[in-house]
Amino acid sequence: MLQQNEEILFVIFGIMVLVPISMVILFLVFNKRKNKLLREQTEAKRRFEKEIAETQVEIREETLRNISWELHDNIGQLITLAKVYLQNSDNDPGKINESMEIIGNALNEVRALSRSINPESVRNMGLIEAINNEMERFKRMNFIKTDFQIKGEPLQIPNKEEIIVFRIIQEFFSNTIKHSRATEMDIEFLYDKDTLYISCRDNGIGFNHEKEFEGIGLKNMKNRAKLINAKLEIASKAGKGTELYIKKKIK
Repeated sequence: MLQQNEEILFVIFGIMVLVPISMVILFLVFNKRKNKLLREQTEAKRRFEKEIAETQVEIREETLRNISWELHDNIGQLITLAKVYLQNSDNDPGKINESMEIIGNALNEVRALSRSINPESVRNMGLIEAINNEMERFKRMNFIKTDFQIKGEPLQIPNKEEIIVFRIIQEFFSNTIKHSRATEMDIEFLYDKDTLYISCRDNGIGFNHEKEFEGIGLKNMKNRAKLINAKLEIASKAGKGTELYIKKKIK
């Protein structure tokens, strides 16, 4: 009987010792995993901020290239045309008025260009209005025939993500106008529950392989899409135009 009691006491003592030790071990394991998770989250945040900074530099450089092209090939042409009209006006009020109208159009395009490249303007306008602003600008300049369709109930996207989505689409616009020789471009926004589906299509010359598009923005588009956890695809065939697809979950 005494031996049995001793065994019971030994078991109880063992349990009393093992339970605290187990709790300490579980706490240490939990704490280690928590610290690892925090480090991973911190590292992910650091990488995200670094990628955002690098992307912002790329966006600025691409924006400057686009500004240079717009000023030289479009607004510059308007001002040159106005200059020619004035030089040959011979004080004709009609020609002078026409020149003034061309100069006014050039100023409007400068303002529209300024709005399209200014992040604050894009943020204030919102994604849909910013796209509309680009569409109207293309129409005024007779660049290309455009159509913009919105389906579903628009959802609110965080400002930083909205600007990145706009820059991706703007990159597509720029490539279409400068390289595709397209005459038509269609954009569609489809809002479905918590997801925004975007498709941009042109009827230009297209391209055969992804490598052919690397030099005109595909890499930048994909990098920007990754930053906001969006899915991006480009589809194209020579002579069949190019299509851009974006799928973005909205939290």
